[in-house]
Amino acid sequence: MGKIISFANQKGGVGKTTSCVNIAASLGMLGYKVVIVDLDPQGNTTSGVGIPKKGLKGGTRELLSAKMSAEELLIETPFQNLWVIPTNTALSSAEFDLFEFEDSERRMQKALEPIKDKFDYILIDCPPSLGMLTINAFTASDGVVVPMQCEFYALEGLSQLMITINRIKKVYNPDLTVSGILITMYNGRLLLSMQVMAELERHYKDKLFETKISRNVKLTEAPGFGKPVFYHDKNSKGAKEYIEVAKELSTRI
Repeated sequence: MGKIISFANQKGGVGKTTSCVNIAASLGMLGYKVVIVDLDPQGNTTSGVGIPKKGLKGGTRELLSAKMSAEELLIETPFQNLWVIPTNTALSSAEFDLFEFEDSERRMQKALEPIKDKFDYILIDCPPSLGMLTINAFTASDGVVVPMQCEFYALEGLSQLMITINRIKKVYNPDLTVSGILITMYNGRLLLSMQVMAELERHYKDKLFETKISRNVKLTEAPGFGKPVFYHDKNSKGAKEYIEVAKELSTRI
């Protein structure tokens, strides 16, 4: 049975979607069958794997409302072993739609159940908030990957996120774990980066990925071409680092 992993951080601009897309593509390159579920109304994951958001027959809003099944919504991307359940701006109203259902926290869990046996990994790109969409993702997931930058505000956000994960674990999903904290946009020459890393190692050492994602021009360029960075420039530093993170993740969960 496939493992479901959410990528979450309530702070925007931390490389969450970039990490989800590139780890998914890297796992595909390593031979695993992977689905990305785009649960962020911005839809950057959808466009990041080359799928136009206009003209979609449906997306994660229809998935959560059970108007369409996961099988109906799956789109095979041009990239090895990689599929996506897309989204568009219609998802922005789904947060309110969910309150109409008695099982509002378990809509994603039920929706993904029919495809879990068909894939090795299902990665969910969560919105930058801790609302009902993210709660749905956590309730469905085996683990959470937390991408974050080395800055002090990020440390505060991480504490809040950990509290939310523990609450979901107690109430809805006792098997939920933190699969790892992934440092993104890293510059080891900055004193601030070293200070934040020291704090992270003090409190979360066992959760930190060994590989950090450096600031990299190719990582910034790739979404504009609708490609994961490996397919944009396989020799780039970003491509190599995400392959290493994918290898590490595959041993954690």
